[in-house]
Amino acid sequence: MSSTFDAVVVGAGIVGAACALELANAGMRVAVVERDAIGSGATAAGMGHVVVMDDSEAQFALTSYSQSLWEALAPELPASVEYICTGTIWVAADDEEMAEVQRKFNYYTARKLPVEVLDAKSLADAEPKLRHPLAGGLRVLSDAVLYPPCAAAYLLKKAREQQPGVEVILGHSVVEIGKGRVVLEKGNELHSSVIINATGAYAPALTSGIAVKKRKGHLIITDRYPDFIHHQLVELGYLKSAHSSTADSVAFNVQPRKTGQLLIGSSRQYDAEDSGIDREIVASMIKRAALYMPELANLSALRIWTGFRAATPDKLPLIGPTEDPSIFLATGHEGLGITTSLATARLLADHLLGRTSTIALDPYLPSRLAKESAHSPVEMLHG
Repeated sequence: MSSTFDAVVVGAGIVGAACALELANAGMRVAVVERDAIGSGATAAGMGHVVVMDDSEAQFALTSYSQSLWEALAPELPASVEYICTGTIWVAADDEEMAEVQRKFNYYTARKLPVEVLDAKSLADAEPKLRHPLAGGLRVLSDAVLYPPCAAAYLLKKAREQQPGVEVILGHSVVEIGKGRVVLEKGNELHSSVIINATGAYAPALTSGIAVKKRKGHLIITDRYPDFIHHQLVELGYLKSAHSSTADSVAFNVQPRKTGQLLIGSSRQYDAEDSGIDREIVASMIKRAALYMPELANLSALRIWTGFRAATPDKLPLIGPTEDPSIFLATGHEGLGITTSLATARLLADHLLGRTSTIALDPYLPSRLAKESAHSPVEMLHG
C-alpha cells in the first residue's frame, strides 16, 4: 500500500482527532494513523477537565481560547461525550491559599473570565461534603468536564462526515516519519507534504531531539454516587505539585461525571516507565482526597488505571513546524491536552493554510525549546 494525502496525522488521541477535523473542514484529504484504538493513549488517561489556567500568559491564552471553542461545539456534542459545564472550585485550605485565590480572582477578572470568591460558608454551601472548616475557594464558572475517548471519536466522526476522503487507519504502528513519508510497521508507506506528529509522550520516538518527557499519572473511577459533588474540585496545593519537575506528587482533584460516578486524581510521576498501578501512589491519592473530603475514603472504586502524559520544560505544548519541512508537531500538552486540543488544531491549521490566528502561535513553536536546549542540557534532562 502506498497512498498520498494532503495531510497525515499520526496519533488518534484527542489532539490528533482535532487536527484531522480542522484540516477536513478546510477540504483536505487526511489520513489518521493510530497503533491502538481511538483515544486510547493519554486521552483515556485524562480527566476531561476543560479548564482555563493562568500559569503564564501563553497558557491562559491557549486554554481560554480552546475553552471558547469547546463552548461553541458543546450544543452538537452527543450524549456519549458527557459534556457538562460544572465549573471549577479551587479549594483554599488556609489564609496563604486564600491570598492565591485573590490573586487568581484579580487575574481572571481583568481578562473577563467569570469567577467568584467563596468564603468558608459559601464553600461549604456549594460543596457540603468537603471537610469543615476550609478557608474558602475560587469558583470558575465557565470550566467544564467531558469524557475524552468519546470526544476524540466524535471529532474523527465529524471529520469523516465533513470530508469523505478522510481515512482512519487503526492497529498500525508508525516506525518512521520524515521527508514526506510515513512508514508503517510492515513497510507500507503514506505520502504527504504535511505530517503531524500527535503521538503525545511517544512523539520523541518519531521526532528525535524534541523536549518532551513522559509523566505518568493515575486515575480512579468510583461507583455511582449521584450529586455527591457538583463542581470539579481542585486543591490550590495542586498548583505546587504541578510545578514540581522531578518529584512524585499527588493532589486532591475530583470530578463529577454525568453518570453519577466520581473521577479521582491526581498523581504525577517522572521516570516511571512501567504502566502498572503503583499501589503506594494510589494510597497517597486516596489519603490526600480524604483529607479534603473524608467520605471519599468509604466509596467503592470500580477501576484504577494509568497513562503517560507529554510534558515540556516550560509547561507549554509544541505546536508547529520542525526542521523537516514536512513534519509538524502537536504534542507536549501534559495535563491540558483535553482542554487545548481544539485550539492546538486551529492554530496548526491556521499556520498551514496561511490564515490569521485568533491568538499568536509563537509561544508554542517547537523552535523555542530547540534554541533553549542548545544552551541548557540539564533542563532538557530534568524538565
